[in-house]
Amino acid sequence: MRKILIVDDEPNIVMSLEYAFKKQNFEVFIARDGSEALEILKHQIPDVVLLDIMMPNVDGYQTLTHIRENESLKHTKVVFLTAKNKASDIEKGLELGADKYLTKPFSVKKIISEMLELLT
Repeated sequence: MRKILIVDDEPNIVMSLEYAFKKQNFEVFIARDGSEALEILKHQIPDVVLLDIMMPNVDGYQTLTHIRENESLKHTKVVFLTAKNKASDIEKGLELGADKYLTKPFSVKKIISEMLELLT
């Protein structure tokens, strides 16, 4: 079973994505900010992390940096899903090592298909 970690501080986004990924037979883990995500990643190695950027405590950029520095997570795909849609934001996210950069608002169907494509 594929595993996904959804990291976002907006409950409505988390709920809709969690439901959609469970329907696609993913094991879903949820974190509401980067520090929660890093705690989960100590015990779970997901196939993909769907990561918001603007969050309290530890933001998405810092979270991605920690993920990329961790040897045991080197095969984990990281996808930003964020409202930050300026070219400079996208460039920064990809330079830090994101595998994809998707912007809000989004279609759940499109997110699912992007994740499935990334994992094939």
